[in-house]
Amino acid sequence: MNEHLAPTLPDWQVSRWFNTEGPLRLSDLRGRVVLIHAFQMLCPGCVAHGLPQAARVHLRFGGEGVAVVGLHCVFEHHEVMGPQALQAFIHEYRLRFPIGVDGPSPDGPVPRTMAQWRLQGTPSTLLLDRQGCLRLHHFGALDELHLGVAIGRLLAQPPADRSDVNASAADVAACADGACAIGR
Repeated sequence: MNEHLAPTLPDWQVSRWFNTEGPLRLSDLRGRVVLIHAFQMLCPGCVAHGLPQAARVHLRFGGEGVAVVGLHCVFEHHEVMGPQALQAFIHEYRLRFPIGVDGPSPDGPVPRTMAQWRLQGTPSTLLLDRQGCLRLHHFGALDELHLGVAIGRLLAQPPADRSDVNASAADVAACADGACAIGR
């Protein structure tokens, strides 16, 4: 995996933002390591593992060059996971990092960014380096130590260093416990 850089992601297609003064673009976050947590508020793995992990990363690394962004990707139970319910959820769970609502798709239940990024379901964790290159893409609960090592390696790289730090959990294709897969 050291031979080629991971691709940059196309920008997300967010219909609404929470916990930020305005819309965010991936390009706005260049220069920082970016942790993106794709979730649904009714996904048990997201509530039990992914969101608390994202909140801990935000608290620990937010001032050290790491941006944490949540992406609410609703592909099931659309009628109960609207923006008002999400706003209450964000308040109740005290989530302080920016959260975008993935835009609905005219082609089916899977929202736009989720389909474009080929996410398998929720929770999904994506880690981008300072140049915006995808370095980790994991579906399901992600081990804390694994994530911490990956973030530490990316933070240790000078901004111009683009060597691959992808660890063994990258490109995981199988479903994991505590994950909500997209029904296909």
